[in-house]
Amino acid sequence: MKSTFAVAAVLIGLAAVPTFAKSTPGKAPAKKGAPTLSTESQPCYKCHAEKSPVIAQQWANSKHATIGVGCFECHKAEAGEVDAFTHYGRTIATIVTPKDCGTCHVAETEESTQSHHAQAAQFIGSLDNVLGEMAEGSLAAANGCWQCHGSTVRLLTGADGKPIRDANGKPKIDPLTWPNTGIGRVNLDGSRGSCSACHSRHIFSRAMARYPDTCGKCHMGPDHPQIEIFNESKHGIAFRSQQAEMNLDSESWVLGKDYSAAPTCSTCHMSATSSQPVTHDVGKRISWTLRPVLSKKLENWESRRSSMQAVCTHCHGVCTHCHGSEFIEAFYTQYDKSVEFYNDKFAKPAQQIMDVLRAQKKITPDPFDDKIEWTFYLLWHHEGRRARMGVSMQGPDYTQWHGFFEVAQRFYFELIPEARELAGKDADINKVIDEILDRPEHAWRKGLSPDARQKILDFYQQRYGQ
Repeated sequence: MKSTFAVAAVLIGLAAVPTFAKSTPGKAPAKKGAPTLSTESQPCYKCHAEKSPVIAQQWANSKHATIGVGCFECHKAEAGEVDAFTHYGRTIATIVTPKDCGTCHVAETEESTQSHHAQAAQFIGSLDNVLGEMAEGSLAAANGCWQCHGSTVRLLTGADGKPIRDANGKPKIDPLTWPNTGIGRVNLDGSRGSCSACHSRHIFSRAMARYPDTCGKCHMGPDHPQIEIFNESKHGIAFRSQQAEMNLDSESWVLGKDYSAAPTCSTCHMSATSSQPVTHDVGKRISWTLRPVLSKKLENWESRRSSMQAVCTHCHGVCTHCHGSEFIEAFYTQYDKSVEFYNDKFAKPAQQIMDVLRAQKKITPDPFDDKIEWTFYLLWHHEGRRARMGVSMQGPDYTQWHGFFEVAQRFYFELIPEARELAGKDADINKVIDEILDRPEHAWRKGLSPDARQKILDFYQQRYGQ
């Protein structure tokens, strides 16, 4: 199975095509900087140098070009494969999958395959997908959700169930499922993922994969704004102000050895330190899951946290550039307590209210057909995630104004009134709401004392003169 650019993919070259000697994949080129091609890839490159010169140039500038990994090496296929076809005497396929990349990149493929990234397409069937597929419409999901999460790639088939092929024998891919480089794409060969989601074809740049904006293509927006949070954090500011010192294209990219100016997404979640190797399992150092209504610590969270703290310590503690173990431990105390606070003050009570409304048949079992279900979804899926993620990545504005402030507004002035309206005179529902609001964390709703109010007014008068 092969890559997302029809065959023109790595089958490419420069506008002015150099003369190539025969070479074996993996053998260094005779002339430094000149692309090296196998006998099989030479005619592909020569043809596509004219037909697809931009892609050709990208490949020619890649590490692949210097070691003889060319068009055919990535796009070759076996005759029995479902998307295989004959192209100028060679059996190839269009979509390059992790299974193909894994021929050379064995460890990276295995790690990626067991990572959360590879499972991203499993959001199909989730509340997010209900919105995309049903409330918004299937094309919203295909062009939106699936482009990050990944589609399930399908071939168009005829009445006999066999793939429909064009005049050249090439099988036709369902255009609603591809092009797609979603990180959890389910490929025709059964593999999951798309290496080009991070290592964009056909340059396959290490620097691009290490650059924060590459992660930010998907990790952005109202429900998971990691790139926005990173940009406002001290880490993001350090990266932007010292990017020239990051050595992003270095073959070895060990923290404290090859760079020390700032961390990026890949620094914390993937890259090597002196004490641990690089990993393509992006969740290996994450101790909490902040995605669902209620955050919970993951299996083996202690080991995961230890791995992340090793990155922090190496960056901040070895030479005491910034922070030592005391800083790191204090940060994790704040983080844990903030997530638990969100769970206890807002998430659990909101879920409790939704459960009793459903039990008393005040809302239907179906998702999103009652207004309060949209309110609840926004509370945990948008504002609640932002608050938790803001804390996790040291983004104060996303913790406060885009996070807890909006969580509180949504909880007190939308969810509670809507629940009261639905409850009417139902004693069971009103009892649940009353018991929640009687808890100490909600006591402010009962009003301030005259002294407390006067203190606020006096401060405002002194501060602003009005």
